[in-house]
Amino acid sequence: MNIKEKTICVCGSIKFAREMKEVAKKLESEGKAVIIPLSARELDEKVARNESYDRAKRKRDIDAINVHFQEIERSDAILVLNHDKNGIKNYIGANTFLEMGFAHFLKKKIYLLNPLPDMPYLNDELAAFDTAVVK
Repeated sequence: MNIKEKTICVCGSIKFAREMKEVAKKLESEGKAVIIPLSARELDEKVARNESYDRAKRKRDIDAINVHFQEIERSDAILVLNHDKNGIKNYIGANTFLEMGFAHFLKKKIYLLNPLPDMPYLNDELAAFDTAVVK
Protein backbone atom coordinates (compact mmCIF):
# COMPACT_ATOMS: atom_id res chain seq x y z
CA MET A 1 0.00 0.00 0.00
CA ASN A 2 1.27 3.48 -0.73
CA ILE A 3 1.18 4.77 2.84
CA LYS A 4 4.32 6.55 3.98
CA GLU A 5 3.41 7.14 7.64
CA LYS A 6 4.70 4.66 10.23
CA THR A 7 1.73 4.19 12.61
CA ILE A 8 -1.65 3.61 10.98
CA CYS A 9 -5.03 3.46 12.71
CA VAL A 10 -7.60 1.50 10.73
CA CYS A 11 -11.17 2.83 10.71
CA GLY A 12 -14.43 1.56 9.25
CA SER A 13 -17.60 -0.32 9.99
CA ILE A 14 -17.24 -3.10 12.56
CA LYS A 15 -18.82 -5.35 9.94
CA PHE A 16 -15.41 -5.15 8.26
CA ALA A 17 -13.59 -6.61 11.30
CA ARG A 18 -12.19 -9.50 9.24
CA GLU A 19 -10.99 -7.11 6.55
CA MET A 20 -9.42 -4.87 9.21
CA LYS A 21 -7.39 -7.81 10.50
CA GLU A 22 -6.32 -8.72 6.96
CA VAL A 23 -5.20 -5.18 6.08
CA ALA A 24 -3.39 -4.92 9.42
CA LYS A 25 -1.34 -8.02 8.55
CA LYS A 26 -0.50 -6.58 5.13
CA LEU A 27 0.58 -3.22 6.58
CA GLU A 28 2.57 -4.91 9.34
CA SER A 29 4.40 -6.95 6.69
CA GLU A 30 5.39 -3.59 5.19
CA GLY A 31 6.89 -2.50 8.53
CA LYS A 32 3.98 -0.38 9.75
CA ALA A 33 2.62 -0.29 13.28
CA VAL A 34 -1.13 -0.86 12.97
CA ILE A 35 -3.97 -0.15 15.36
CA ILE A 36 -7.41 -1.62 14.71
CA PRO A 37 -10.49 -0.73 16.76
CA LEU A 38 -10.97 -2.52 20.08
CA SER A 39 -14.29 -3.91 18.84
CA ALA A 40 -12.61 -5.43 15.80
CA ARG A 41 -9.85 -6.93 17.94
CA GLU A 42 -12.31 -8.51 20.37
CA LEU A 43 -15.30 -9.51 18.27
CA ASP A 44 -15.49 -12.64 16.27
CA GLU A 45 -16.42 -11.86 12.68
CA LYS A 46 -19.71 -13.79 12.81
CA VAL A 47 -20.89 -11.57 15.67
CA ALA A 48 -19.66 -8.43 13.90
CA ARG A 49 -21.80 -9.26 10.86
CA ASN A 50 -24.89 -10.23 12.89
CA GLU A 51 -27.67 -7.66 12.37
CA SER A 52 -29.28 -8.40 15.76
CA TYR A 53 -26.07 -7.72 17.71
CA ASP A 54 -26.50 -4.62 19.93
CA ARG A 55 -23.56 -2.55 18.67
CA ALA A 56 -24.55 0.61 20.54
CA LYS A 57 -24.64 -1.20 23.88
CA ARG A 58 -21.27 -2.79 23.20
CA LYS A 59 -19.77 0.60 22.23
CA ARG A 60 -21.02 2.11 25.49
CA ASP A 61 -19.85 -0.84 27.59
CA ILE A 62 -16.26 -0.61 26.36
CA ASP A 63 -16.23 3.18 25.74
CA ALA A 64 -15.32 2.30 22.15
CA ILE A 65 -15.57 5.77 20.62
CA ASN A 66 -13.27 7.43 23.17
CA VAL A 67 -10.84 4.51 23.09
CA HIS A 68 -10.66 4.66 19.30
CA PHE A 69 -10.21 8.43 19.33
CA GLN A 70 -7.21 7.91 21.62
CA GLU A 71 -5.88 5.35 19.12
CA ILE A 72 -6.29 7.85 16.28
CA GLU A 73 -4.45 10.43 18.37
CA ARG A 74 -1.49 8.02 18.79
CA SER A 75 -1.32 7.29 15.06
CA ASP A 76 0.37 9.15 12.22
CA ALA A 77 -2.52 8.54 9.80
CA ILE A 78 -5.80 6.68 9.46
CA LEU A 79 -6.84 4.19 6.82
CA VAL A 80 -10.59 4.04 6.19
CA LEU A 81 -11.89 0.70 4.95
CA ASN A 82 -14.82 1.97 2.93
CA HIS A 83 -16.17 -1.21 1.34
CA ASP A 84 -19.66 -1.48 -0.12
CA LYS A 85 -22.34 -1.81 2.57
CA ASN A 86 -26.12 -1.46 2.76
CA GLY A 87 -26.29 -1.02 -1.01
CA ILE A 88 -23.91 1.99 -0.89
CA LYS A 89 -20.68 1.80 -2.86
CA ASN A 90 -17.61 2.75 -0.76
CA TYR A 91 -19.77 3.25 2.35
CA ILE A 92 -18.69 5.60 5.14
CA GLY A 93 -20.96 5.36 8.19
CA ALA A 94 -21.61 7.77 11.02
CA ASN A 95 -18.85 6.49 13.30
CA THR A 96 -16.28 6.44 10.53
CA PHE A 97 -17.29 9.96 9.55
CA LEU A 98 -16.70 11.02 13.18
CA GLU A 99 -13.30 9.34 13.13
CA MET A 100 -12.37 11.07 9.88
CA GLY A 101 -13.44 14.43 11.31
CA PHE A 102 -11.36 13.83 14.43
CA ALA A 103 -8.33 12.81 12.35
CA HIS A 104 -8.82 15.92 10.21
CA PHE A 105 -8.95 18.07 13.35
CA LEU A 106 -5.70 16.48 14.55
CA LYS A 107 -4.14 17.10 11.12
CA LYS A 108 -3.62 13.37 10.50
CA LYS A 109 -3.39 12.08 6.94
CA ILE A 110 -6.60 10.29 5.92
CA TYR A 111 -6.25 7.37 3.51
CA LEU A 112 -9.21 5.60 1.92
CA LEU A 113 -9.25 2.07 0.59
CA ASN A 114 -11.70 3.16 -2.14
CA PRO A 115 -12.79 6.53 -3.55
CA LEU A 116 -15.23 8.67 -1.59
CA PRO A 117 -18.82 7.43 -1.70
CA ASP A 118 -21.66 9.36 -3.27
CA MET A 119 -23.59 10.12 -0.10
CA PRO A 120 -25.33 13.46 -0.76
CA TYR A 121 -25.73 14.35 2.91
CA LEU A 122 -21.95 13.97 3.46
CA ASN A 123 -20.42 14.87 0.09
CA ASP A 124 -19.32 18.43 0.95
CA GLU A 125 -17.87 17.45 4.31
CA LEU A 126 -16.05 14.40 2.94
CA ALA A 127 -14.64 16.42 0.06
CA ALA A 128 -13.30 18.99 2.53
CA PHE A 129 -11.07 16.38 4.23
CA ASP A 130 -7.62 15.91 2.72
CA THR A 131 -7.90 12.28 1.64
CA ALA A 132 -5.92 9.96 -0.60
CA VAL A 133 -6.93 6.57 -2.00
CA VAL A 134 -4.33 3.85 -1.36
CA LYS A 135 -3.20 1.53 -4.10
